[in-house]
Amino acid sequence: MKHAPPDADTPLIYLNNAATTWPKPPEVLSEVARCLQTPFFEYGRSTAGGATDYPSVTRDALETFFYAEEPGHFIFTQNATDSLNLLIHGFVKNQKTPFHAITTELEHNSVLRPLHTLEGEGRLTLSTLPFDDGRVTLQKIKNAIRSDTRLVVMTHGSNVLGSLQHIRPVAEYCASNDIFLIVDGSQTTGQIPINLSEIPAGAFVFTGHKALFGLPGIGGFYLQDPETIASIRQGGTGTDSHTLAHPQNMPQKFEAGTPNYPGIASLLAGIRYIEREGQDAITTKCRSLTSRFIGKLTRDPNIILYNPAADLPVVSFNIRNMDNDEVGYILAKAYGIITRTGLHCAPLVHDRIDGGKGTIRVSFSYLNTPEECLKAAKAVREVAESADS
Repeated sequence: MKHAPPDADTPLIYLNNAATTWPKPPEVLSEVARCLQTPFFEYGRSTAGGATDYPSVTRDALETFFYAEEPGHFIFTQNATDSLNLLIHGFVKNQKTPFHAITTELEHNSVLRPLHTLEGEGRLTLSTLPFDDGRVTLQKIKNAIRSDTRLVVMTHGSNVLGSLQHIRPVAEYCASNDIFLIVDGSQTTGQIPINLSEIPAGAFVFTGHKALFGLPGIGGFYLQDPETIASIRQGGTGTDSHTLAHPQNMPQKFEAGTPNYPGIASLLAGIRYIEREGQDAITTKCRSLTSRFIGKLTRDPNIILYNPAADLPVVSFNIRNMDNDEVGYILAKAYGIITRTGLHCAPLVHDRIDGGKGTIRVSFSYLNTPEECLKAAKAVREVAESADS
């Protein structure tokens, strides 16, 4: 079957929201424009009237959004990868001797690569736990604990399988056993309610450009105890400039240089948008789109679904006898549907589910429509039918 290109006026259907959400809500773009039209606020310095102290206002918004206790414990970074590097390397820098760390096969390379780098340097030994039905249980983590285990790093939600990890019991266990837990919330923040007052993790990582609807280049983390992580960056903070030692108070301990004001403004506007729409409404709609899409594909024997019970709006699949890159190309060129193909920066998941070949990934946003969902499912079925002809 030959696939004709879409008409010039065929609307784009964007289904790569697990990478970066698009489009952004108008409120986000307006706030970024307003930020750029006003001189940036710098605390304690001369500035034009009417400027917004975006870092402080956004930290307060994050405190409310995450039900946290200390707004100053929210640190702004470039993205989740930046956050994870700061936390993992900063934790290891604080350790006087090598130790044992635990992670999982579900992780993104932003977790795996820093840990494997440090293991190669002899700073730690690493256990990587397998998953069952898309999850790594607390019992599996308990079984891997050793006397020198000091660190656990795990995702809250898989960017390949859309599976949600039961993070609270893991956090409670780690907290009671003096094990530092870093949770990668890249795929869950903005998709589901997250209450950090009930999750005693050492650090929780988020990024702005996914379901928080912010711009690329902004992310961050919440850190319970600043003493657990050493600062690995030094520079200007606008405070204590008389000393050559980097400040150790929060949040300056982990933030050096000029902040990403437009990115922080977009994060603030994204949070306000979610609060206005309602987190429960967003969660419900995204789950409905996901289950509807999966339901349209489950009866096709040519389509391999890797998690038909996805908790998050992330669906990975393959079409028999077709390369995933070819399928993604056809969907884009013939139907105007943007997906993601390949290994999704999570190679250990793919080693388990598809022999390391990769998948086509469809990921929905709150701004997608049921009509787009049905059109995408129909297109996938048509491509699968052509593979069998």
